[in-house]
Amino acid sequence: MDTSESSTTERDTAPDPAAPPRRGWRRWAMDTRPLRIPAYRRLWTSTIVTAVGSQLTAVAVPKQIYDVTHSSAWVGYASLAGLVPMVAFALWGGAVADTVDRRKLLLVTNCGIAVTSLLFWAQAVTGLDSVAVLMVLLALQQAFFGLNAPARNASIARLVPAGQLPAANALGSTVMQTGLVAGPLLAGVLIPVIGLPELYLIDAVALCVTVWAVFRLPALPPLGDAARRAGVREIAAGFQYMSRHKVLLLSFLADIVAMVFGMPRALFPQLAAETYHSWGEGLALGVLFAGIPVGAVLGGLFSGVFSRARRHGWMVIGAVVGWGVAIAGFGLSGNLWAALAFLAAAGVADMVSMVFRGAILLSAATDEMRGRMQGVFTVVVAGGPRLADVLHGTAGSAFGPRAAVAGGGALVVVVMLALAAAVPALRRYRI
Repeated sequence: MDTSESSTTERDTAPDPAAPPRRGWRRWAMDTRPLRIPAYRRLWTSTIVTAVGSQLTAVAVPKQIYDVTHSSAWVGYASLAGLVPMVAFALWGGAVADTVDRRKLLLVTNCGIAVTSLLFWAQAVTGLDSVAVLMVLLALQQAFFGLNAPARNASIARLVPAGQLPAANALGSTVMQTGLVAGPLLAGVLIPVIGLPELYLIDAVALCVTVWAVFRLPALPPLGDAARRAGVREIAAGFQYMSRHKVLLLSFLADIVAMVFGMPRALFPQLAAETYHSWGEGLALGVLFAGIPVGAVLGGLFSGVFSRARRHGWMVIGAVVGWGVAIAGFGLSGNLWAALAFLAAAGVADMVSMVFRGAILLSAATDEMRGRMQGVFTVVVAGGPRLADVLHGTAGSAFGPRAAVAGGGALVVVVMLALAAAVPALRRYRI
């Protein structure tokens, strides 16, 4: 590997604890070695609680807005109100994470998110029913999240050794994907029983667990020049750094290609109503939305089969191509259960892509740049699917939903293979 693309040094990685070789079925099971490291174990354990709790709020906010306005348009406007500050503060938060003690930044931002959840609870329990207040609180919450995510993700490389970064990413991604499945289901069960205010309160209490876990982390001060300030110049330096390191740039482009061309969730309602209505529109819609997260969770549970791979670049290329093939297969399938199988296969591919793109970002960037790279990563992950909603919605109206989905999947395969052929940096990257 070209040393210009690597930053894994003895000074910024944790020691790699000895691990006996895994044999038989254990080679397939999730690699749990990072959990032997107390600091990472605390951070991961807190994620289990907050992954579900955050989804309670993610369901409660649009539900409350719809109850107040009886308008899906307002639900969409609220999503935009949350996206804009998240993008802005993720970019700035990445620069901040490279100039301050990341543990202190995590403490401040997690406390801010918890206070915001308490404010959500307060407005709901008092019956305020103000859309303006809800949108302001959502914007504030997403701003704190934008500041928090780069610091949290960048800290992992300081807590676990380089060889265990794929395993650590698989553990974290599996928990988050499980939250995407369990959280909305739990919210659907709890809303008729306890009501919306209590969902906000549960999330706020869960965030206290995260604050305590972060408090127990070791200090994570910057390893480089601590005198730098987190301004526009630092943000621009992050983009310049990314442009000089092609493996980092391609890791972002790989996700953009997969999500923008191949994320068909905007067409799920139309497919449920037109293609799979014979199974029941409601059942079909639930199956379609659950397919990718369920596959991702299964991929995480059996991540031992790939988390020890060293050719990280090829793993990303293969995962994105696999995603495109699975999405194309989904578009061509007229049977609901075949569609579920293709979506689950896409979820497995997405998990592999997340694991190795995350590992590349943490190992190929120097520590003083990791926060800014994670800020861009947060923007890409949040923005790609939203762009896909616009693209697929338009294509679905013009060509029909199945043709739009199948064409998008095929386009993912073609573009990813073209990128891999044109720029060898990703193909050559390994640890």
